[in-house]
Amino acid sequence: MSDIRKIIIDGKEVEAEGAMTLIQACEQAGVEVPRFCYHERLSIAGNCRMCLVEVVGGPPKPAASCAMQVRDLRPGPEGQPPVVKTNSPMVKKAREGVMEFLLINHPLDCPICDQAGECKLQEFSVEHGRGKSRFKETKIKKPKNVDIGKNIRLDDERCVMCSRCIRFMDEVAEEPVLGFSQRGTHTSVTVHPGYRLDNNYSLNTADICPVGALTSNDFRFQMRVWFLKETKSIDVNCGTGANTVIWTRGNEVFRVTPRQNDDVNSSWMPDSHRLSFNNLQ
Repeated sequence: MSDIRKIIIDGKEVEAEGAMTLIQACEQAGVEVPRFCYHERLSIAGNCRMCLVEVVGGPPKPAASCAMQVRDLRPGPEGQPPVVKTNSPMVKKAREGVMEFLLINHPLDCPICDQAGECKLQEFSVEHGRGKSRFKETKIKKPKNVDIGKNIRLDDERCVMCSRCIRFMDEVAEEPVLGFSQRGTHTSVTVHPGYRLDNNYSLNTADICPVGALTSNDFRFQMRVWFLKETKSIDVNCGTGANTVIWTRGNEVFRVTPRQNDDVNSSWMPDSHRLSFNNLQ
């Protein structure tokens, strides 16, 4: 049974299912809400706090739009639809604070980062950051260029602790080998002792990593993404026919990544299939 409710987002009235999260309702209304930890194919974590919005008449502080459902909103005093603001002064100040904390120990070497050109941290720091840093202390050094699997490499100093990779391995690959260690500013993502990230779906963690923490050994520092041409295609390594994107420059293929199709392969693709183009070159 449908539970359609009216909600006003940035002055625009929309209808949304009660089970929808606010971030999904905002997307339906054409409003982009920044996020790091939220992924529509994974469980809700709510730990990056980047998707904060203001709920008018609600708590006197921003709310995480990924963790609140439309049905949780209360109508106005006279039954008016609930009001959500994504660009109010409260929200802008909150996002600036979140970005400032995320960048405290993040290295300032974007030009040499392998994720440059498709890094959400770069984009959101421009759109929602303060524009300057007040941090004057020495940055905490974390492990760099760590071999955690045959196809994947970890630069932990770039990690923003979004936990996407951990949730993917737990929920989709069903091989829980990743986790967080330490606490506070020393928190690190790591493989459990005695294990390696050698699952055949390990490279999906690099796809969903919003920063340059997890990268593919095969594509690492091979080519800047803005030089590459994207061609939509279909994987022919098996009968599933996973939807893919082939990244090329000239006549050379540099990488193959999954293309979302909920009827076929969702957002995922096995490592053996995405790396098979190397046998043809």
